[in-house]
Amino acid sequence: MNRAVLAVALLLFPASPAVAALLGSLLAGAPPASLGARDGRLAPCPAKPNCVSSQADDEAHRIGSLAFSGDPAAALQRLAKIIAAQPGATVVTHRGDYLHAEFASALMGFVDDFEAHVGPGARVIELRSASRLGYGDFGVNRKRVEAIRTAFEASPK
Repeated sequence: MNRAVLAVALLLFPASPAVAALLGSLLAGAPPASLGARDGRLAPCPAKPNCVSSQADDEAHRIGSLAFSGDPAAALQRLAKIIAAQPGATVVTHRGDYLHAEFASALMGFVDDFEAHVGPGARVIELRSASRLGYGDFGVNRKRVEAIRTAFEASPK
């Protein structure tokens, strides 16, 4: 269904649960096939300003990783608890070395994918956060990762 038809449906049936569900699924987008770590790396950011990654080569997308000490699985568990407490967050996947969470915006339900990965023997958690849809994000992904970093650094080790 194209966006013009959806706009007409919203005008004619604004309180319809079916229209609301359809709008929500369109604005959420589908999870990208590139989710996950491959050979110790998260997917690179696309050539859009709505993604940040600790493994990015360019400064526009680069963000710092999270340093930790102790057990990597415990550090990722600590991160999962912090993320689960964030507004609009849902932890989708959490296994020993990888975490994927979705963040839905409060107003329109746009979804961003947050990923974290700890490589074997590493003492840092690599991070990536990207919008599923659109081009810009007004710095939302960068701000989110920095807020998560602040909470992680302040949390009990």
